[in-house]
Formats: sequence, C-alpha cells, structure tokens
Amino acid sequence: MTDREAHLQSLMLRGLDGDAGAWRVLLTDLGAHLRPFFARRLFDGGADAEDLVQETLIAIHAKRSTWDRAQSFTGWAYAIARHKLIDHLRRRGRRPTHPLEEAAELFADHTVEDGATSADLSRCLALLPPRQRRLIEDVRLRGLTVAEAAANHGYSLAAAKVSIHRSLKSLNARFANVSAEGGDLED
Repeated sequence: MTDREAHLQSLMLRGLDGDAGAWRVLLTDLGAHLRPFFARRLFDGGADAEDLVQETLIAIHAKRSTWDRAQSFTGWAYAIARHKLIDHLRRRGRRPTHPLEEAAELFADHTVEDGATSADLSRCLALLPPRQRRLIEDVRLRGLTVAEAAANHGYSLAAAKVSIHRSLKSLNARFANVSAEGGDLED
C-alpha cells in the first residue's frame, strides 16, 4: 500500500466513523489529486476539470457507503472519477471543437518537406566550389542583390553575374544528366 493510499484510506475510514474534520481533509486532498487527473484527459483543461472534480467529490460523498473497506480506496475513487469523465465526454461528443484562431500552434512554420528540400538544396550546392556556392546562396536564398553579393565576396558586378550564370548552368546540366540516367546526385 502506498503512502498516499494509506493516508486517503485512513481519512476515509475516520470520515465514515463520523470524523467531520477527517472527511473535509479527505475531500480536499482527493480534489488535489483529481485535478491533474482530469486536466490531462481533457482538451480544454481548467473549467471542465474543476467541474468534474466537484462532481466526483459529490459522488464519493453520496456513495461512500458502497466502498468496501477491504478494497483499495483510491481504486474505488478513481473508478468513480473515470465514470464521471466518460459521462462528461459523452455529453460533449467525442471531438472537442476550438475556434481556428486558437489552433495557431498546430500550424508549423516549417514542414518535414521543407527540411527535405533544404537538405536536397544543400547537397546540390555542395557540388559547387565554396566561393561560387556562397555567391548563389546570397543572391538566390538570402535575397541580396548581385551587386551586394559581389561586394561581399570580392567580385566585380560583371564577374559575379557570369559566375552565377555559369554555376546555375553547371548545376542544371548536372541534374539534367542525373534525371535522364535515373541516377543519384552523388554519382
């Protein structure tokens, strides 16, 4: 028997024997254990959980004479709590509804496909020499102008334009061959 079970069972026995103080402590302590029990199982948490705690405590009070002293008190109390939860879920229906405005956290800024695309892009750009790769990343991915990227990497404007053009043409030819052959990027 756990300490919690022993504590609650002792309070229940004293309450059944007429100790009003023990009964109040039992209901208070049991309520503290029931709140997280319901909150974990409900989608809307707070208000409904508190209502279910109160309904369960009322049912325990009303049905206290049905508890078998030879059995676990917490098992009996949580069975009542489970029945109250099931009744609550049946009344509300199986699927909770929430306004779409509250579902913002469900919509990720990035998806798994974004990660795969990013990985593929990194593998493709890795085929280029580092200086050319950084130039393309600045212009095509980071949104810098060709003039800004050229200045960042020590190119003249004309040389940067030629480098970007040749790099993209080289990648295009590489992937056209891979696609036609049905091969892998690392062939």
